[in-house]
Order: sequence, then C-alpha cells, then structure tokens
Amino acid sequence: MPFTLNEKYIIETETELGILFPKSFKAKMIEENGGELITEDDDWQLFPFFDKTDKKRISRTCNNIALETKQAKKWNNFPNNGIAIARNGSGDYLILLPIKENSKILSEEVYTWFHETGQTEKVADDISHLIHN
Repeated sequence: MPFTLNEKYIIETETELGILFPKSFKAKMIEENGGELITEDDDWQLFPFFDKTDKKRISRTCNNIALETKQAKKWNNFPNNGIAIARNGSGDYLILLPIKENSKILSEEVYTWFHETGQTEKVADDISHLIHN
C-alpha cells in the first residue's frame, strides 16, 4: 500500500547512490512512495524510498530503491549507470538512466531492462505517463 513520503528520504537515497532523481519521479514518490505502474506490456511493482519514520514504514520500505538497485547490479548485463525503480516479477526492471550531459542526474525517461538480453527499451517520457488512476 503506497503512502506519502518526506523528501528527506529521497535526498538520503540520492546521497547514497550519488545521483539526483528527476523532478516528476520525486513528486510521484512524495505523493505515493511505491505502488503499481502499468505499461503496454506489463504490470510493475514500484520500489519505495527507504522511509525510517517508524517501524511500520521501515518494514514496508525494506525493498527500497537503493537496495534493489544494488541487487540488480549483480546481474552481469545490468547497466552500470542504471537505477532500478520497479520490477515485474519475471526478472525485468524499470530503470532510470542518467542524462548524457551529466552522469549524476537521472533523465525523466523510463526504460525497461530485459534480464535475458541485457537490452533497454524506452517505455515513457516520464513516470507520469505510466500512472493510471
């Protein structure tokens, strides 16, 4: 169940990973930290930011973006500069990649990373295109 998020937890994750998340992604996560996303081909479980507000939120956010990205990078063909934001339950991830001009700033664009091939495919210009109310 998604819930609101204090922006300080996003900043902590940015510091831990050494990157800056895109504004539209931060706004979505502040409103609902986690939840589901739907693409044309799949349904995705969005990783939350680690929220240390209380024991309940710690428990609900243990599969956070930083941890899941570190796990994803153990795959041989996961992009070194990719940040895992969701998974489909079949081994594939939705990821964010840095902008070309600065490897520390993530693009608004959302990609699918296919675990079997290591290929990436753009699925949305930004996270809002995947949110269905």
